[in-house]
Amino acid sequence: MNQQATTSSLDPHIRRTAAPPRIPRPRSVSGPSGLSGPVAQGAQGAQGGRNGRTEGLRAEDTLRVLVVESDSRAAETLVQGLRRHGYDTSVAGTGSKALETYGDADLVLLDLELPDLDGLEICRAIRAASDIPVIAVTARASELDRVLGLQAGADDYVVKPYGFRELMARMEAVMRRARPRGRDRSAAQVITAGPLTIDAGTREIRLGGRRVEVTRKEFDLLRLLASQPEKVISRKELMTQVWDDNWSRPGRTIDTHVSSLRGKLGSAGWIITVRGVGFRFGHLGNAERHSPENSREAQLGTALTIA
Repeated sequence: MNQQATTSSLDPHIRRTAAPPRIPRPRSVSGPSGLSGPVAQGAQGAQGGRNGRTEGLRAEDTLRVLVVESDSRAAETLVQGLRRHGYDTSVAGTGSKALETYGDADLVLLDLELPDLDGLEICRAIRAASDIPVIAVTARASELDRVLGLQAGADDYVVKPYGFRELMARMEAVMRRARPRGRDRSAAQVITAGPLTIDAGTREIRLGGRRVEVTRKEFDLLRLLASQPEKVISRKELMTQVWDDNWSRPGRTIDTHVSSLRGKLGSAGWIITVRGVGFRFGHLGNAERHSPENSREAQLGTALTIA
């Protein structure tokens, strides 16, 4: 029996498929912490561990993956598959353990069904303290579950049972977004539009001097639109450039992120929908005319953010 068949026979969550070569390990990235309470303590502790690691690692170094999975059988199967493809893999069976150890990883595969803490809470805690990529790997398959997972800060969402090759491809796509790209280095580092400032160097968005907390994908989406303010960017192009996804049909993923951004920016006018085509960046005048009180889309975005 070959190795892939062995992996598939051990765990029904993983369908039998071949897997691509391993991905190089990216540069470590960390972010600010804004948490309080037990979850914050775990996240801040992991943040400190991550900051203590050596920066400027070689591209050929192995990618470190943390598998957060309470099902020991499923975790063992996934870890074996990842290790066979060259990943340095560790396991956390609880949310508390994940918050203690995620700082030593370059990527987190997070099951949302955990015995002590809800996976969405873990995702929010990691995202508040770090920019480390997180992929939700879960049996929660409804559209609402996907929306909540993405809004909690997940970079991608994979539903069980999944194909191992698909998971590997999604990991590769997420890590490409986490690594600096040539086009990012050549683009403007700071984009200013009235009270809105988008800083690519610090990956911060400020509105009227106040920092707006956004997810990785939300930042990339808004910056892409703002970098080409006179251009309507198609849904397909957004999927390609923001999600590194050339094969999926653009669906609710883009709409969810746009609604969330409108709510966080307090106006639907910052992102204009061009029906049947895509989206473009809005001007200050549009943002002022479309206030949250007068915009149903902005209210929807706020409601989704609160959820």
